[in-house]
Amino acid sequence: MSGSIPFYQKHHRHYDRGYRSKETESKLSQYQSSSRYMAGSSTSTTSRSRGLKVSSHSGLEASRLSPVPKRAKPTYLAVDKENQIIGYVVPIFRGSQEFATGFSDTEEARVRETAAYMARRNLFTSGLEMERSEQISRKEAMRESAERISLNKRIHDHEEHFKRMNEDSLMHPPEFVIKPRSHTVWEKQCVRLHCTVSGWPDPRVVWYKNNVAIDPLANPGKYKLEGKYSVHSLEINRCDFDDTAQYRVSAMNSKGELSAFASIVVKRFKGEVDESLPAPRHGPVSEYGINFQTHIVDKFGVSFGREGETMSLGCTVIIYPALHRYQPEIEWYRDDVLLSPSKWNHMHWSGDRATLTLTHLNKEDEGLYTLRVTTKSGYETYSAYVFVRDADAEVEGAPGAPLDVRCLDANKDYIIVTWKQPAVDGGNSILGYFVDRCEVGTTHWIQCNDTPVKFSRFPVTGLVEGRSYTFRVRAVNKSGMSHPSRVSEPVAAMDPADRARMRGTSAPWTGQIIVTEEEPAEGIVPGRPLELQVTEATKNYVVLSWKPPGDKGLEGVMYYVEKCVSGTDSWQRVNTEIPVKSPRFALFDLAEGKSYSFRVRCCNSAGVGEPSDPTEATTVGDKLDIPSAPGKVIPTRNTDTSVVVSWEASREAKELVGYYIEGTVVGSNVWEPCNNKPVNATRFICHGLMTGETCVFRVRAVNAAGLSQFSQESEPVEVKAAIASPAPPYGITVLECVRDSMVLAWKQPTFIGGADITGYFVDYREVIDGVPGKWHEANVKAISERAYRVCDLKENRKYQFQVRAANMAGVGIPSLPSDTFLCEEWTIAVPGPPHDLQIREVRSDSLVLLWKPPVYQGRDPVNGFYVDIKEADAPEEAWRGVNNKAVEKTYLKIKNLKEAESYVFRVRAQNKAGVGKTSDVTEPVPAVTKPGTKEIVVDVDDDGVISLNFECCDMTPDSKFVWSKNYEEMTDSSRLTLETKGNKSKAVFKTPGEEDIGIYSCLVTHTDGASSSYTLSEEELKRLLEISHDHKFPIIPLKSELAVELLEKGRVRFWLQADKMSANSKVDYVFNDNVLSQGEKYKMNFDRNTGVIEMIMESLTPADEGTFTFQLQDGKATNQSSLVLIGDVFKQLQKESEFQRKEWFRKQGPHFIEYLGYEVTPECCVVLKCKVGNVKKETSAVWYKDGREIKADEHLGFTEGVLKLEIAQRDSPADTADCADSQTWRRLKISKKDSGVYEVVLKDDRGKDTSTLNLTDQGFKDLMNEVFSFIANSSTPLKITSTEEGIRLYTFVSYYNDLLQVTWHYKDSAIAFSDRIKSGVVGEQLWLQISQPTEKDMGKYAIEFNDGKGGLRRTVELSGQAFDDAFAEFQRLKAAAIAERNRARVAGGLPDVVTIQEGKALNLTCNISGDPVPEVTWLKNDREITSDDHCILKFESGKFASFTITGVNTSDSGKYSILVKNKYGTESGDFTVSVFIPDEAGGKKK
Repeated sequence: MSGSIPFYQKHHRHYDRGYRSKETESKLSQYQSSSRYMAGSSTSTTSRSRGLKVSSHSGLEASRLSPVPKRAKPTYLAVDKENQIIGYVVPIFRGSQEFATGFSDTEEARVRETAAYMARRNLFTSGLEMERSEQISRKEAMRESAERISLNKRIHDHEEHFKRMNEDSLMHPPEFVIKPRSHTVWEKQCVRLHCTVSGWPDPRVVWYKNNVAIDPLANPGKYKLEGKYSVHSLEINRCDFDDTAQYRVSAMNSKGELSAFASIVVKRFKGEVDESLPAPRHGPVSEYGINFQTHIVDKFGVSFGREGETMSLGCTVIIYPALHRYQPEIEWYRDDVLLSPSKWNHMHWSGDRATLTLTHLNKEDEGLYTLRVTTKSGYETYSAYVFVRDADAEVEGAPGAPLDVRCLDANKDYIIVTWKQPAVDGGNSILGYFVDRCEVGTTHWIQCNDTPVKFSRFPVTGLVEGRSYTFRVRAVNKSGMSHPSRVSEPVAAMDPADRARMRGTSAPWTGQIIVTEEEPAEGIVPGRPLELQVTEATKNYVVLSWKPPGDKGLEGVMYYVEKCVSGTDSWQRVNTEIPVKSPRFALFDLAEGKSYSFRVRCCNSAGVGEPSDPTEATTVGDKLDIPSAPGKVIPTRNTDTSVVVSWEASREAKELVGYYIEGTVVGSNVWEPCNNKPVNATRFICHGLMTGETCVFRVRAVNAAGLSQFSQESEPVEVKAAIASPAPPYGITVLECVRDSMVLAWKQPTFIGGADITGYFVDYREVIDGVPGKWHEANVKAISERAYRVCDLKENRKYQFQVRAANMAGVGIPSLPSDTFLCEEWTIAVPGPPHDLQIREVRSDSLVLLWKPPVYQGRDPVNGFYVDIKEADAPEEAWRGVNNKAVEKTYLKIKNLKEAESYVFRVRAQNKAGVGKTSDVTEPVPAVTKPGTKEIVVDVDDDGVISLNFECCDMTPDSKFVWSKNYEEMTDSSRLTLETKGNKSKAVFKTPGEEDIGIYSCLVTHTDGASSSYTLSEEELKRLLEISHDHKFPIIPLKSELAVELLEKGRVRFWLQADKMSANSKVDYVFNDNVLSQGEKYKMNFDRNTGVIEMIMESLTPADEGTFTFQLQDGKATNQSSLVLIGDVFKQLQKESEFQRKEWFRKQGPHFIEYLGYEVTPECCVVLKCKVGNVKKETSAVWYKDGREIKADEHLGFTEGVLKLEIAQRDSPADTADCADSQTWRRLKISKKDSGVYEVVLKDDRGKDTSTLNLTDQGFKDLMNEVFSFIANSSTPLKITSTEEGIRLYTFVSYYNDLLQVTWHYKDSAIAFSDRIKSGVVGEQLWLQISQPTEKDMGKYAIEFNDGKGGLRRTVELSGQAFDDAFAEFQRLKAAAIAERNRARVAGGLPDVVTIQEGKALNLTCNISGDPVPEVTWLKNDREITSDDHCILKFESGKFASFTITGVNTSDSGKYSILVKNKYGTESGDFTVSVFIPDEAGGKKK
């Protein structure tokens, strides 16, 4: 990677200048101010925000310090380790409080710089002249810096101007000049990610966490985003574990998008607890004085997974009593090690269920998992083993992946990686292992060793100090490479002392880590290293370790390692180029078998010290031997799927890692690993085996050196549950008692020991005054029944009893002593209790209860039984009867149970005297259908044989099928034959008949109650016999009978479909009793897979009228189907065939897909349209109306195969001379002249096709009705308005046609129009005028549009306030009209201007109107004038007003007005009189 490593990243601490000690800041400031005296070297510092190395442009490395003061040329370019320019920095001459954030790029440079500073401080701090020279030099440097900054600004401004002038040529996508770096920080520290982005236009930068955009506002104070001058940063405050993630910065502009990635790993010291965090509280819990009972149910079992899969383990936890908001402590363990939440382990507690999810299985996850639930009253645990198998290898024969990769010893420049060898080698021995490393924050894996190492421990060198790494290991054999192991935890390459110092800090956290160092002692050569020793030696490498010299205060010490072949004095330096910083070193490439001695020298800038004492001669080779093979292996039966394997430990085993166990089925010779993670014990339970198989096992040991030889193979062992003596019986009761004997009954043991119980032994003892005596055997020979009569007892004595069960493993322990029973004869009339209650066929809603009748009958025989039921946890009062009427049989199917509810049952017997004692109560039984439950299935085979079949999936080797009829075991084989094979059993009826009717049940022993029953009723038997007959004399079933259909080109297809037929089946095609054969006329096809049989004829002729038959045969099964085609049926089919044939030929050329039709547009335009197909460029279409071609070229065209013609077209502008705007189009109304027969002909060289549409009579009427429907739907609601004549109702339509029929209604009756009520149309307005309205005109009005279908009505209510408002408006308009008609008016006759010659007579007359007759007033220049001899004013007949001047003169010039006035209004008329004198030049007017 390019670029230098920030100093804080090297030390795994994040800090900036604000958290350094004041002494360090002062020294750094003085060093920077005096840096101009460094000879032949460039200024080296670190950028404040990025920690970049700053050097000269020439890229020369800083040389050692010279005592001769020589000023270095200042530079402002930032370069990386490869001397590539990656940015620039601003000189540090801004004030006394601003300093760089790092000393240098490496520790070595920092040491040299510190030493140089010490020398210069002593050299230049003594004289005043040197201080003045320093101040002058600083001013000069500042002046040069300012000039350079000004020049850079001018260059930048010029570039910005050039960019604006030439944007297109300079635009480029974003590019990361400096990418963000990954960090590993301690919890509660702050961390900042930086990047520098270039691009034009300026990119938009977005930060993401695990691909989710970071929003600072959503987490105030947590994130801080900054971006200035193309430098962007993300600061995360007080990191916690949730901040461990991959961070992405995305830069985007108009030219593209680019992303860069960095990772942050947040670590916590082991055992550290944040005391500032409050303890978790779950609300107030009053738990004092409460004793909690914890039960773990619904448990996970032994689980098997494969690498890469996800697995969830869960248990339901019941805590009693249940307190609100009380939460127990839930802990998960693997191999007794507490698990913590991580990316590999997700833990969840839902309140009643604990779940552990293993997100990505690896072999490290294999082990014994334990759930521990802790309350204040104690804890409960549950454990089960989880096995993880290897994932499928990418290359066949490749080994499994190594596991448990760890880092044992982490130093500055090397880390020792260890791992465990896999159990699977792929069939070939493992040649070795490759170790890969990956720097945290990247995804690039680097292989650390060129050749595979066999030792499972390897020192990785070449690391960069301060960086964190993860590791993985791959195994290799001659077949190929394994999958990589799970990656290790991240580990930092840093000095252990630094790590200890970081962990040991006790100062309060301030946001950064403060680093302090002792004052270095400059110029002192370090002493000898101490306690040099060889800590590890293999044939691949040797690891040395030592302690630094005891001198304190030395500057940074590094080491040279030297080696010497034993017997010589020739010492050879191993690391000649780069001294090591860590007091540990790994040597490679040593000659195996040779002996070497080693020594170490210290060095610093002052020189190289004396060597340490050499080590003793060390021979190169593996010091750790492969362990010896384990001893004798002993397998022991455990369960039906597991075996316990024990072995003797390896006698010679150093640093033993554990053991691998392998097993094989006898005879297969295929060995499979039983565990994929080494176990440390010498006993292991191998799970996942198949019941009944015989297996052999072997073991081998493993340590870091490798795997031992296999142990000797064990003796074969059958996978089968271990046999033990049965548990004791329980529930001893007395069924009958006479003077000298008692009949006892008991319940079967809950555990029978893995083998059938062979019998029971009963003991008894006498109890005298409460003191029991000695036990006596009641029976010497075992009894098979769970009831026994004990004889030779004494009357009126008290006895106790105990029972022992026996199987092939022996006799079990006796039961607890029974209650004390008195031996006296029973004399009660009612029967004794039934006994031996059994439950079978448990389902979610039903079960079957069986019992045996009581031994004691009472005075009369037993004639029936009653069954009682109650919920298991219900009180005694909850007992209720199942049957109201006594049943005579000793079994009963109990239905209508509630799923998952637990029930108990008891039975009572009845005789004539009454109901007797109740039996013992059964154990609680949950009503649950167990997974894998099967039912009895009835089957009728091909030969008609009826059988009952039952399958059990949970059988054991000792399981047997027991068939019963009416729940009594069948011993008579004359009616049924029983056959059992594997886990299936069959009861075959020999000659089914009425005597076989009954309930058939099957019970599987040594299972968890696997049983089922089947009721063979009379109806069911009849149905089965019919099926049996059909199977004996089979008929081929038909899915469809023979049918006929027409295909393309008018071909005729006869077909039927039968069930799938065999390859030997055949079909005969018959027509009128004649067998048809394949030929030109008949095409036959028979698909035996689908059962489709077809015969195709090209066409039908009159000779084909008759009956068609398909005859089928498949083995002994036959069938046939016929189709009669005669008379009208045949003629119709023939006609349709001919039509389809013609249609096919028609469609070979241009043709109509959809024939001619019409469409009315929302604008009420009628468009004729048809859809055409198979057209080409030369295809033409000609329209005809009534046989005459229509010239409609303008409106003709093919658009997506649709041909259109608009018959209600628009006029051209030339035809609309009466339009106000000659460029507008007027829509023509469709009328009867548009009716006719329309035809379109489609033709080209391939043929033609014709489509006709009749738009006459009814066709035209239907068209107009559709137009009327559009008009009606476009109408607006009826509205009310007023006029001077009356009230008007009106509506608007978008388009009006003269043929539209509308009807006006008043109170749902058609209106009879008169002079007072009229209707009309104005443009698109339809109106109804009511003249001189009265209150009688109030009511509901409607207009109805007639469209030939249902019509459309628009209504309005003219009453109430609506009528009052309209009537008032009518009165107002009427009065206004009268006033307008009668007001005074000047009708006309007066000119605007009168020009007259002086001396002439002027006479003007105008018409006056008005009623009453108006008053007339004349005005001159707005002043009233009166009639005199000069100006004569007259008003005659109330109509004519005259104005006469007998002889005009210049004084008569002016503005004249006539004013007429009556009670309805006033009006005036104006005119101007201009008198001129003819003698004046130009006829000047006055």
